[in-house]
Amino acid sequence: MKFTALQSTHEALGAKMVPFAGYNMPVQYEGVNSEHETVRNNVGVFDVSHMGEFLIEGPNALNLIQSVSSNDASKLTVGKAQYSCLPNEQGGIVDDLIIYKVKEETYLLVVNASNIEKDWDWIVSKNTMGAEMKNISDAYSLLAIQGPKAVEAMQTLTSVDLSSIAFYNFVVADFAGIEHVIISATGYTGSGGFEIYCKNSEVKQVWDKVLDAGASYGIKPIGLAARDTLRLEMGYCLYGNDIDDHSSPIEAGLGWITKFTKSFTNSEALKTEKEEGPKRRLVGFELQERGIPRKDYTVEDASGNVIGTVTSGTMAPSLGKGIGMGYVLSDRAAVGTEIRIVIRKQKVPAKVVKLPFYKK
Repeated sequence: MKFTALQSTHEALGAKMVPFAGYNMPVQYEGVNSEHETVRNNVGVFDVSHMGEFLIEGPNALNLIQSVSSNDASKLTVGKAQYSCLPNEQGGIVDDLIIYKVKEETYLLVVNASNIEKDWDWIVSKNTMGAEMKNISDAYSLLAIQGPKAVEAMQTLTSVDLSSIAFYNFVVADFAGIEHVIISATGYTGSGGFEIYCKNSEVKQVWDKVLDAGASYGIKPIGLAARDTLRLEMGYCLYGNDIDDHSSPIEAGLGWITKFTKSFTNSEALKTEKEEGPKRRLVGFELQERGIPRKDYTVEDASGNVIGTVTSGTMAPSLGKGIGMGYVLSDRAAVGTEIRIVIRKQKVPAKVVKLPFYKK
């Protein structure tokens, strides 16, 4: 079991700790619903230091990234970030990730905690062009400060105008008395805010100052359970649930990060799949009656035919209803299609809806 640098801090705050992706992580502090509402209405801070970070550098850095990732990283300029995925040879996804262009010939790749070793080995196996690679995951911490009051609450901690950092942009600047941290706006909650990347030795100081600065704005520490309900209300994919080694970016609705202006792993097969249309698609659905959909529940059409499987589901705190995502046959994927979710042998009526579920 690994621990983030804030392990004792979470314990002192009374967090419920659970094993997650090989780390001991805070799943909740005072309750999922109240933490969820804190982020939607005010500001909350997550310790997501379990995430992985790779540096790819040198004259061949971009060539390597272009060959392994689905999006077009040549479009990145210094200070911009990009959501992408690593396709595998079989039509599935090794992982989804965010690529930051830190400076010319230097890129930061942020990957999912459960896939750090897998992603590293995968990219190393494709690095035939001699790009310089460093796995800095164990040396760096990551805090996500999320919510509509995040910018206002944190502005006293930095000389940078936080409101000027556009979505999927970042700066390297001072924050909470620490020089040269990455402040980025790539939020996973749909309620605004930003992320702080710093060294493990610096994160306790940053955490304490963040809580102090946000005190008058109602800031609270937020666990991974609320992070999941927040991202699901936005229809954001979670690796291991909605995307995995056996789901393609085309099926998953990630065609917008799959650019065929270049060659990358399995690009020809994915291009064919996009042109011909996938056999199944990832959709969002809302229950029409009471119930909570969960991963692996069966999806049926109105006639009782099995048409798919739930990949993520919850009782949405902001909406007060059961929502979920899942793969269904493409001819049953249109918005408005009536479906049934099998919950404990009960066939609960649901409807395919347009994402995101939560609209500000």
